[in-house]
Amino acid sequence: MEDAMIRVKTIRYDSRKLSSWVLVMLVVLVSVHPGFAQSPEQPTEAQQAWFGGPDTVPNRIEGELDDKDTLYEFEFLKPYYDWKDRILEKYGYAYALDYYPIYLKASDSLPGTDDDAASAVMRFSGFWQLMGRAEDSNSSGTLVYLVEHRHRYTDNLPGEFALESLGYAGFIGIPFTSDGWHLTNLYWNQEWQNGFGFAAGFLDVTDWVDVWALTSPWTDFYNFVFSIGAATMDLPDDAALGFGAGGWLADNVYLIAGFEDLNSDPNDPLEGFDTFFNDHEFFKHVEIGWVTSAREQYYLDNLHLTLWHADERDDLDVEDGWGAFLSFSHTFAEKWLMFARGGFAEDGGSLLERSVSIGGGFAPNGIGAPGFGQLLGFGVNWGRPNDALFGSGLDDQYTLEAYYRLQVAKEFSITPDVQYLINPALHPEKDNVWVFGLRARLSF
Repeated sequence: MEDAMIRVKTIRYDSRKLSSWVLVMLVVLVSVHPGFAQSPEQPTEAQQAWFGGPDTVPNRIEGELDDKDTLYEFEFLKPYYDWKDRILEKYGYAYALDYYPIYLKASDSLPGTDDDAASAVMRFSGFWQLMGRAEDSNSSGTLVYLVEHRHRYTDNLPGEFALESLGYAGFIGIPFTSDGWHLTNLYWNQEWQNGFGFAAGFLDVTDWVDVWALTSPWTDFYNFVFSIGAATMDLPDDAALGFGAGGWLADNVYLIAGFEDLNSDPNDPLEGFDTFFNDHEFFKHVEIGWVTSAREQYYLDNLHLTLWHADERDDLDVEDGWGAFLSFSHTFAEKWLMFARGGFAEDGGSLLERSVSIGGGFAPNGIGAPGFGQLLGFGVNWGRPNDALFGSGLDDQYTLEAYYRLQVAKEFSITPDVQYLINPALHPEKDNVWVFGLRARLSF
């Protein structure tokens, strides 16, 4: 058991040196983001139907421009937002500054470990549309960046807490580590008004694979089993040098495919050129999806099948593997979103080899832009730990989670969370563990 935990930590949270690095722009034709060729006041159908996830930088920033159902409005900030709108309209540039603190408290922990963890992440993001801003342009190109500073408040880190302190074969608050300065995105987008495009550069794979409405660890579920691949994919780290392409095959059918470096290091991203071109260890994925309503409901009313393959990694002693994932989500009665998601994996370093999640979300003021506004989220997961990673004979795990995102103001939200972990696989002496969490978001 101890060896397995060490191996997982090595795979996902290998201690990285903080080195000085230079941000290098990889200007290659890019994107799955049909979008910025027209002015913000006159969005085209393509603008409303691109393939990046809710946490993709342009989507997140554009979401900030939308009205939200908030408890308060800070009127004194209106001139600031008007200025940002003018900068976007005149120069095609937009940015965001975000701060995310999180605190976790468990009812029990492994002997010799603390029962709580806290950390925070500061994020600096933006996009600059450098090509195709004219209204009659058929294509556009945009530079996208995201740099983070991840730091701890306690000895325990939330991203490692579930595995190391609770004996749970999974992650809670997976991005909340102590990496320090951390490159997440630096890539160029190129898109066409026919809804096709491709993207290349330093990517966050979670923005481009198994995209759905409640995927964000920043604003939605804390537990990774309700996020990308329901813990059945061993994904590359941030700043993975890679390439992706996608487009609409029919009015409601889309296809996305890509490959990324499995050995990325967001603390030393330039090493990605060496590992990409010399090691040839890639994560490959293809996804075909059907949007059951209008294209602008891409995140919400969605049925998709994702296939993936991960090459063998010699340095980490991880076998190659593959898997499949099926996801369905649908809105009804204007306020409800229900989902059913499940997948399997054959090795490849995944946490779970089988996983099924069901649940939903309730927005009291109506389902709006994913990731924003008041929302109650709830889910149940069954998962079978990966024998190749943890060893055989472990019990299946069950996870229940509920959270409420309270949008206090446009700039501030707070999300309390509760989880009930049944049969934590690496803590056989404990039948169940409660985990309580509190996460906030401050954004300008």
